[in-house]
Amino acid sequence: MSQILPLLDLLVIALLAATLPMAWRLDRQLRALRADRAALEAGAAGLAEATRAAEAVLARLSAASEAAERGVQERLARAGAVQEDLRYLAERAEAIADRLEAAVQAGRPLAGGGAAATGPALRSDAERELLRALGRVS
Repeated sequence: MSQILPLLDLLVIALLAATLPMAWRLDRQLRALRADRAALEAGAAGLAEATRAAEAVLARLSAASEAAERGVQERLARAGAVQEDLRYLAERAEAIADRLEAAVQAGRPLAGGGAAATGPALRSDAERELLRALGRVS
C-alpha cells in the first residue's frame, strides 16, 4: 500500500498538469465571451437608437407626405375651377368666331368691283388664321 500512494500522487499530479492548460484556455474563452457580450450589448443599444431615429424620420416623412397631398388636392381644386373658366371662354370664343364668320360671309356679296378681287382673298387668309388660332385654344 505504501507503494500505491506515491503512484496515486503521481497520477493526480499528471492529471492536474493536464487540467491546467485546459483551465487557462477556458478562462481565455470566458474573457472573450464577456468582451463579446459587452460589444453585443453596445450593438443592441446602437440598433435601438437607430430604430428610434428611423421612427422619428418616418413620422416626419408621413407628416410631409400628408401636407403635400393636401397641397396637391388644393391645386387640383383650383385647376378644376380654371379648367371650367377656360372651357367657358373657349365656348364664348367659338360663338364669337361663328358670329364673326357669319358677318364676314354676309358682307362678301356687298363688296364691289375690282376691290372684291383682292379683298376676299385677304379676308380669307385672315379668316383662316383666326380659325386656326381658335382651334388651338379649344
